Amino acid sequence: MKLSLGPVLFYWDRQHTLDFYADMAGMPLDVIYLGETVCSKRRDMGLDDWLGLARELKQQSTAQLVLSGLALVEAASELSSLRRLCENGELLVEANDMGAVQYLSERGLPFVGGPALNLYNGHALAELVSSGMQRWVPPVEISGTMIRDARAQLSQIGVAMPEIEIFAYGHLPLAYSARCFTARAENRPKDDCQFCCQNYPEGIPLLSQEGEALFTINGIQTLSASVSNLLADYPALVDSGAELLRLSPRASGMIEVVQAFDAVRKGGMPPLAVDGCNGYWHGQPGMLRAEEAGLC
Repeated sequence: MKLSLGPVLFYWDRQHTLDFYADMAGMPLDVIYLGETVCSKRRDMGLDDWLGLARELKQQSTAQLVLSGLALVEAASELSSLRRLCENGELLVEANDMGAVQYLSERGLPFVGGPALNLYNGHALAELVSSGMQRWVPPVEISGTMIRDARAQLSQIGVAMPEIEIFAYGHLPLAYSARCFTARAENRPKDDCQFCCQNYPEGIPLLSQEGEALFTINGIQTLSASVSNLLADYPALVDSGAELLRLSPRASGMIEVVQAFDAVRKGGMPPLAVDGCNGYWHGQPGMLRAEEAGLC
């Protein structure tokens, strides 16, 4: 089993971002994703900066480096930036939008199919594999059973299965909108947001009318309130055919998270239960833990 570090979903300032990857460079990670996937207005790190950081990380880490693209493309300028990213000439690209898939496919370039592509079955996977997809990151709401079914369906079609990378830790990216929720929370127009996302390094907690944690708001992105953690489900992850586990960056505590997953993949006993949620993996509402759903 390999461990990957997903792209940073939150808007951190440049120094925070660089410090974070300096810490991660010495960690036992097999893949590191770089780039902005949420909002094109987050310009502290542009494409050239990400490529420069990748070159530095190559000197410090043996991890494969991948560039991640936007999940929601809304303007011609964003398409132009996406094209530049796809044509970077150095790094494998994670496509989170079908526009990126088209650019990469037209150029005969391999790519990672990110979780925002909404691939749920073998027929959809076969289409993307024929376009050059080498690794599949299933949507976060897919259960282990659905992944096994997709593998079986793809096998029946006669298409080789790409690598499977499961979102195993972090706030779950649930939805994207043309509207910026963070700007709205501060009574700012989206076009004059003043980059207020930087005020919330792990997003804004959103509560229900009953005062219970419901979502996390991150610019145009809606995330889960709870942190998903599949460490206790490690044996089932192996059985599902997963070859990589994605750990999504948080503002603090990531060193301990990587170490915990690394210890289990090296033969340590997985915990019986963990804090956070894992309902989706068990085919239940995502905000639940397996214990709450009566599954263990």
